[in-house]
Amino acid sequence: MLTLADICEVYNKHQDDYNNTQVEEFTIGNKKFNFNSQTSILGVINLSTDSWYKPTICYTPEQAICRGKVLTLQGADVIDIGTEATAKTAARVDELEQTSQLLPILKTFSQEGVLTSVETYYPEVARECLKAGANIINFLGTEHNEEMYQAVADFDAAIIICYIEGRHPRDVGEFDFNSGRDMIDVLYDYFGKEIEIATKIGVRKIFIDPAVGIGYANFYYQYKNISNRMRYQIDTLLNAFRLRKLGFPVFNQIPSALEIFGEEFRSSQVFSAVFAALGKNDMVRTHEVAKVKALLETMSWL
Repeated sequence: MLTLADICEVYNKHQDDYNNTQVEEFTIGNKKFNFNSQTSILGVINLSTDSWYKPTICYTPEQAICRGKVLTLQGADVIDIGTEATAKTAARVDELEQTSQLLPILKTFSQEGVLTSVETYYPEVARECLKAGANIINFLGTEHNEEMYQAVADFDAAIIICYIEGRHPRDVGEFDFNSGRDMIDVLYDYFGKEIEIATKIGVRKIFIDPAVGIGYANFYYQYKNISNRMRYQIDTLLNAFRLRKLGFPVFNQIPSALEIFGEEFRSSQVFSAVFAALGKNDMVRTHEVAKVKALLETMSWL
């Protein structure tokens, strides 16, 4: 059981990092982000009908545009759009299809001043989306990283660099919960190297993402691993502030627990968001913008 003593232990061991670390703050589109004083929210639009989080699926461009406007009114700072679900059984979406689905939506959002993020691991998709007005590339891959960083630098855009144990989310195997490694140290080393490459190319607006929501084979649908997965995800959220020493804001997906919450799975993101707030995550990706926004505001008042 996770206890108050466990949370205190994290703070007591790393309190200097918690109290004294500051990260880069920058402008995306026409909005200045104050990461050192306020958690930002990334709302989700899924264009893939294979997504397991059914309430966020949009079946037409019109639905996606409508949902983006609603999420913005609910408090989302950026709208994240994905064309391909990460589950291994989900249909693959090639570069041409991703581009054709994304561009009409991005152009509308750009005209209306809605900030957007695009999930892709294809540099050419990223470049076309940035031309159409996308503001952030959510880079869900490890291949072709320099090409991706160059595209982002050319448009003075922002990028979310994810930690993935594979070429992309469809290429991951099982996550080793029992290796004895401190994952924050592993993540710190990985992001340190990627930041060095990206900044040399010219990228200035970077988020680092431990990617706790990536679909490793033993993360989902295996009851015996639920406690391992949730403990890892919560530990990562709570310890996210340790990654801020790299100088850039930390981004995390708010994980869900369908296996535990059942029909109330939408409430699980509020539960997880508590730990994201305690761990000083600078931007969170959530399917439940209104609920998480209320949670973050409540915690900021206490």
